[in-house]
Amino acid sequence: MKTTKKAVLGGLAMLGTAALLAGCGSAPTESGASGGGEAASDYLPCMVSDFGGFDDRSFNQLGKEGLDAAAKELGVETIEVESKAETDYASNLQNLVDQGCKTIVTVGFALAPAALESAQANPDLEYVSIDDPVDQDFDGTTDADNIKPLIFDTSQAAFLAGYLSAGVSKTGVVGTFGGQDFPTVTVFMDGFAQGVDYYNEQNGASVKVVGWNRDTKSGSFTGGFEANDVARQTAQGLIDQNVDVLLPVGGPIYQSAAAAIRDSGREIALIGVDADVYQTDPDVADLLLTSVRKGIDVATREAITEAGEGNFDNTPFVGTLENEGVGIAPFHDWADRVPAELSSKLDEIKASIISGDITVESYLAG
Repeated sequence: MKTTKKAVLGGLAMLGTAALLAGCGSAPTESGASGGGEAASDYLPCMVSDFGGFDDRSFNQLGKEGLDAAAKELGVETIEVESKAETDYASNLQNLVDQGCKTIVTVGFALAPAALESAQANPDLEYVSIDDPVDQDFDGTTDADNIKPLIFDTSQAAFLAGYLSAGVSKTGVVGTFGGQDFPTVTVFMDGFAQGVDYYNEQNGASVKVVGWNRDTKSGSFTGGFEANDVARQTAQGLIDQNVDVLLPVGGPIYQSAAAAIRDSGREIALIGVDADVYQTDPDVADLLLTSVRKGIDVATREAITEAGEGNFDNTPFVGTLENEGVGIAPFHDWADRVPAELSSKLDEIKASIISGDITVESYLAG
């Protein structure tokens, strides 16, 4: 298990979750929009994934689903390209520019520098950045007027998941670990820990969080975003500390956590991130207590639909509980194990976060 110190927030405050892995970019593929009627124009929206690809059952997949939904509504074609390494980003973006894309969606922080360069070189095109505001000089504004950021304050939803986890835990120990020490990873982990702390405060309890330390802003990280043996060992290290709820943050690393949970032979609840993993990955559905969701699909659909109708707006979208840009998924198979009183309390806490009566700390909090 690798433990790292969180980097200075000023330098990383607006970075997103992605990894830079060796490989080569896939050739762009064009997909027709099913239904949607006759195209009203020659509008062509496009997307570049990060290393995870569009079948990652997480934020790349959600982004593509949003793109596809917008294309269907508009009645237009799309082009998507998967990246396998950092060196693919610039060439993939230029490929899409050369093919006449009008709006280009980039997924994840790692694409931000290449997206900025492409946007500045092509001021007549529109760009949508998922999970990064493309603020390279960290002055609080996007660095190009033709880029619309879609970012998500998942600390609010993770707070609910932390309170829930503390409420269902029987061992009094819950855990979390991440792929890499980036703010869009640690925002889940810290929000989760804040929720546990609030549970303890409200209920006179002493549920312990392992894998993240709020005081030192340090925690357990795998060093990447792959479902591999390192991720499994990291999960096992937390399981060995008697956790019975586990939140892995970083795309497919939850799959390694699920394998470690099954090997343990214990009842350990898994919490998904980004998508409702119960729906996107039925193989782990029986383990899932809930998922901390980002509305990437909805935000992407709305951004592309507006752009396709000639109403591109570069105002950043920040997903919160109030605008339903973030939230927690239903309890699904765990529903009968979550007391009704606890479920009702979560509704109250959500309302208090929205009203401002409960403050959730976050690098995105204004």
